[in-house]
Amino acid sequence: MKWDGEEDLLERDRETGAWIAIAIHSTRLGPAVGGTRMKPYPSPEDARADARRLAAAMTLKMAVPLMPWGGGKGVIAVPPDLANEARNGLLRRYGARVASLHGRYWTAPDVGTSPEDMDMIAETGAPYVFGRTPGNGGAGASGPATAVGVHAAIEVACEQVFGTPSLKHRRVLVQGAGSVGGALIGMLRNSGAEVSFSEVDAHAAQHWKSVGVSFIEPDNVARTPCDIYAPCALGGVLNADTVPVLACRAVVGGANNQLADEAVAEWLAAREILYAPDFIANAGGALAGIRMEADGLTHDDAEREVVRRISAALRAVFGMSRERGITTDEAAREIARRHLEGNGIPARPDRG
Repeated sequence: MKWDGEEDLLERDRETGAWIAIAIHSTRLGPAVGGTRMKPYPSPEDARADARRLAAAMTLKMAVPLMPWGGGKGVIAVPPDLANEARNGLLRRYGARVASLHGRYWTAPDVGTSPEDMDMIAETGAPYVFGRTPGNGGAGASGPATAVGVHAAIEVACEQVFGTPSLKHRRVLVQGAGSVGGALIGMLRNSGAEVSFSEVDAHAAQHWKSVGVSFIEPDNVARTPCDIYAPCALGGVLNADTVPVLACRAVVGGANNQLADEAVAEWLAAREILYAPDFIANAGGALAGIRMEADGLTHDDAEREVVRRISAALRAVFGMSRERGITTDEAAREIARRHLEGNGIPARPDRG
């Protein structure tokens, strides 16, 4: 992948053999912000490539809804058998590396890290750490706020496709019942939707099965008829194998990088399946955490802002897509480009 970002680093942690990759894609609108992903990777270069790709997505995630922050990402590629004590030391050394960037990059939880991990990273990396536990002044887990944003995005998609934002009796298939997908399932049920779900982890699936939510086998997700398909697990689920058999009217989910490549957006449009760009639909966790921790909003006010910003951004994207005859992915990127060029951006924040 061609890297068009501003700065990145790849360093080996000598004590554990882990590799640390930090990618700063853009600080055009403000300091780069993005979570820290912690998991094994096939190679250090795979970790760096993931950091670069996710940092670029964070730039879009901040730019489209007019947030005065840039895009970055941290990746810690760990050995599969890393012991807890060694992991704790690694997190503290990582925090010191984040601090050494002097506010050009702010981190938060992501796959493989938690608010408790952010507490540990903050021991050496403060103040450049979002998402700490509430007891340590943070906003806590981002999953519920991400789900609030996805729920709002589903309502906007229904408004576009069916003429009403109401979810009553809409068939919504949620792929993944983790921190985002699980919270989303509960919200959808409360909104009167007819919800089904899929989950590869049998233990994680048991709760929703036990309360009567219909379970879809993972291999059958793409071809299961529904109004809205909500990918909330892995990326790349929209690809040459799945798009031809999709049986939905719109795709709106919380997973990152749902399109296997940019051509997939054209295939979805050709099939008249509305796609809500994932970097908008799943921005709620980042938006809420920043607004609470950096700007002092209450939890409720932050969630209201998530709904407002994501709904407005998607309506603008869908409108441009219709008017110009381009895909929603193209429209979202065009809006981000315009914002990055300085049209209507709030004042750049002074952090740290």
